[in-house]
Amino acid sequence: MKRARLPMLAVLPVTVISFVIAVPFVLGDHPLQWSSGSLVPHLVLDGKEPTRPAGTKGGDGKTSAAPSPSTEIAKVDKEWKKGMPQWGAQLYWEDNPKHSFTYVEKQARLHANYLVGLHANSVSVSFPFFTGTRSSTKISRGAKTPTPERLAQVLRIFHEAGLRTTLRPLMDEHSLTAENGWRGNIRPADRDAWFTSYEKFLTPYLKAADSEKAATFVIGTELNSLEGDPHWDSVVTNAEKLFGGEVAYDANYDAYVRGPVTMPVTHLGVDAYFPVKVGDDASVDTLVNGWNSWLDRKSTGPLPKITIAEAGIGAMHGAYHAPGDFYTKRAVNPQVQANWYTAVCRVVQERHMSGVYWWSIYFDDDPNTKPDDRVASRLDFAGRPLTEKAIKSCFTSDYAGPGTATTS
Repeated sequence: MKRARLPMLAVLPVTVISFVIAVPFVLGDHPLQWSSGSLVPHLVLDGKEPTRPAGTKGGDGKTSAAPSPSTEIAKVDKEWKKGMPQWGAQLYWEDNPKHSFTYVEKQARLHANYLVGLHANSVSVSFPFFTGTRSSTKISRGAKTPTPERLAQVLRIFHEAGLRTTLRPLMDEHSLTAENGWRGNIRPADRDAWFTSYEKFLTPYLKAADSEKAATFVIGTELNSLEGDPHWDSVVTNAEKLFGGEVAYDANYDAYVRGPVTMPVTHLGVDAYFPVKVGDDASVDTLVNGWNSWLDRKSTGPLPKITIAEAGIGAMHGAYHAPGDFYTKRAVNPQVQANWYTAVCRVVQERHMSGVYWWSIYFDDDPNTKPDDRVASRLDFAGRPLTEKAIKSCFTSDYAGPGTATTS
């Protein structure tokens, strides 16, 4: 790399394995979702049905909230400062251009108040961008991509609440499904053209994040096949000129375990869906050991430079074997989800990680409403009391943060 930086993770004491552990379920190590109007699953980590107008019911089983009439906004218990853990959630936003700025503002306040009620100090706003086939060289906005101005408005409201903010674009995978593709196995026919298009797409969003003093901008997420490409130098250099905060990259857990994730960024997140082959009655200790067995393949001891950018699991029987499975809807088991959250929080603390963001809350949903389990994704955690209790316990723990770690 031309940049005067160590490859990401090179600063950690690592034991690199030479191959990826067997995939956790039949379609690989990426969560499943179903296409609208079809029962055919496709591979996604961010999938969700199209945004729907307030007051209508969608495939997640929740009725989109008419925005709360309240204009009051709660404040976090203690604003995040450097060295503190990031306790947060991923807020995924597929925009509907027909929604007014007033609607967007009221939804943002609704979510800010919900997060503050969980004792969160952070939020990551994920939003989709689009491509064509796996070999396409063009990146574009779509109807569901929020404009930079609308994202800035949401970030502004979260700052009112005292929340640390991250902006995270995610490649939508709908167009890739015909090729059994996902964002991690794209193969642009012309990488020069792809990176030029991507940098052009990112530029206004970096400016918006900078204008609203976001703490982090995630320059890419789960782009396994493009990791280590020298074109990232230019993309990151441009990002650092436009954005004064932290520039990060979020790796999928298979790439993280396989070896060094060489990206010219200042921070690495991991979208962590480690399968643990145990029964539904497994103890929290057993789940903790399962996670540590995965992490130890990469590095033993503290991991203060790592943030769990995504963690989640279905509230259903058998979920430990495939925690990122969006598609399957087995019998609901809230305790499975709550125990998993408790275990992940323990791992974050014991390994002195930077924090965790739970996947996820959807922008058009009312997080105070119980999900309709006849149709809802089992990964929904908002409105599940046992999981919310586990989150609150995590976020109010006495963990001082990664600054207390001493690496071995």
